[in-house]
Amino acid sequence: MRSLRTTLAIALAALLATGCQSVFFGYVNRDSTPPVASVTYDPGRGLALDVYRPRHAIHAMPVVVFFYGGAWQRGNRARYGFVGSQLAQRGVVAIVADYRTWPTAGFPDFIDDAARAVRWSRDHVAEHGGDPDRIFIAGHSAGAQIAALLGTDARHLGRVDMTPRDLAGVIGLAGPYDFAIGGKLERIFGPPEQWPDAMAVRFVDGDEPPFLLIHGDRDRTVEPGNSRRLHAALREAGASSRIVWLAGASHFAPAAAFYSPERFPKVLLAVSSFVGADASTAPPEPE
Repeated sequence: MRSLRTTLAIALAALLATGCQSVFFGYVNRDSTPPVASVTYDPGRGLALDVYRPRHAIHAMPVVVFFYGGAWQRGNRARYGFVGSQLAQRGVVAIVADYRTWPTAGFPDFIDDAARAVRWSRDHVAEHGGDPDRIFIAGHSAGAQIAALLGTDARHLGRVDMTPRDLAGVIGLAGPYDFAIGGKLERIFGPPEQWPDAMAVRFVDGDEPPFLLIHGDRDRTVEPGNSRRLHAALREAGASSRIVWLAGASHFAPAAAFYSPERFPKVLLAVSSFVGADASTAPPEPE
């Protein structure tokens, strides 16, 4: 007999797939702890980020800067509070950042927005108990493409006086790293001559920080070969990369593990191990 938990998971997936996103994200964030701070990191563009942290810590904690997905066209940081809250419960200072989306901005503007969020994190995370020398960046779907480009194409972090080697690591959840551009994506990514610049796999040269890639093997939105090809390129170049496959999992599954850890427990186990999190830290501090 199908369990109630499984039935609920299927119902939530149906809500997301049919466009009822406000209901979906309202449900998955029902138990999320609010951020301890909301900060405008780019006043000129009105871009902000939320900071989540554990309640108690006796040392500086690892930091994860997270970028949400949404086909580079939608999304906001409040909807992904469940990611920040779950990471904070595992001893991580989590930062969930907004970035501009189409049609307000196209490629590569949203990559450079993300770079500014990372720069803010490096400059200010110590104020929130984070270790500026242990900044990891992560993302799901379009957000994973953004994170991976920051970790491979040095030009973007270079614009904020950083390099990919200033990152402790990159976590990609179901990301497109070597993908075809067509249809609506052509408007987002501009003229064809700049499309190769959107492919993280193209920039791998062995000087990358460590990568952790997580992908469902039944993803019909972002072909799983994207993670396979980036992983192979990183390993061939001599960079550190680990790939985690989720059997029978769809596109949203790697992110869903943050609000329903028991569904795919190895996601949070892999992430916590990768960043060196202290799982004994208390739940996040309320406002």
